[in-house]
Amino acid sequence: MCRVLRVNRSTYYKFLKHKPSKRELDNQIYRKQILEIYTKANKRLGVKSIKVILQRDYDTKISEGRIYRLMKNMALPKMATVKPKTALKKTQKTYPQNLLNQKFYPDKPNQVWSTDFTYISIGYKKYVYLCAILDLYSRKCIAWKLSHRMDAKLACDTLELALNKRKIEETLLFHSDQGSQFKAREFRKIIDDNNIMHSFSKPGYPYDNAVTEAFFKYLKHRQINRKKYQNIKQVQLDCFEYIENFYNNYNPHTANLGLTPNQKEEN
Repeated sequence: MCRVLRVNRSTYYKFLKHKPSKRELDNQIYRKQILEIYTKANKRLGVKSIKVILQRDYDTKISEGRIYRLMKNMALPKMATVKPKTALKKTQKTYPQNLLNQKFYPDKPNQVWSTDFTYISIGYKKYVYLCAILDLYSRKCIAWKLSHRMDAKLACDTLELALNKRKIEETLLFHSDQGSQFKAREFRKIIDDNNIMHSFSKPGYPYDNAVTEAFFKYLKHRQINRKKYQNIKQVQLDCFEYIENFYNNYNPHTANLGLTPNQKEEN
């Protein structure tokens, strides 16, 4: 056999007698755990998030560098991170007040919600629109709706869904951008009927609504931009899988010190 393989006999016997070191045995365990996380997250997570889940779910504490090397050894691509960009505009106009003022860390649920729209392509020059509402306490997406139109009805339907799901016991601060959908009469009626305080971002300042901006960027980076959609039903299925199964229930959030949005609300 040694002659056929063209290796020294001593090398062959050394290979047979080799016992894995503790580090090698540990790496075998870590590879299995990393692969479980990577598969469960549907390839959406990078090194930092995997490190958090290893510690949270497996009580495994290893460095990001070691995770990166193991993932590279396993041929698992690293997921890049994205940050919302700021586009500044000079203006002399007077706009509705920004009551939130980038205070993104309320003390408990149902104190501050934020909302926004994003578009998703379903073919050549065809789009559907997603409206989502987040509770800034846990970063949970508490309501979302899809429509072929980005109009006041979509904004109203999403807000009513959120209000039906949550029990509001104190005054709620609701933050949005300056979009006409959020200033429409029918939307204002829902705001007023529920004694909600409405806060608005400054035009051209996406960081005023950074939490929702980041939510959409990661949604697109981890899920939407990896596929081509033909109709709204396909988008609906993927949004449900990402938001309800992955984001709210599995994804470690840095604002929650590694807990998922659902875990943060349960604690």
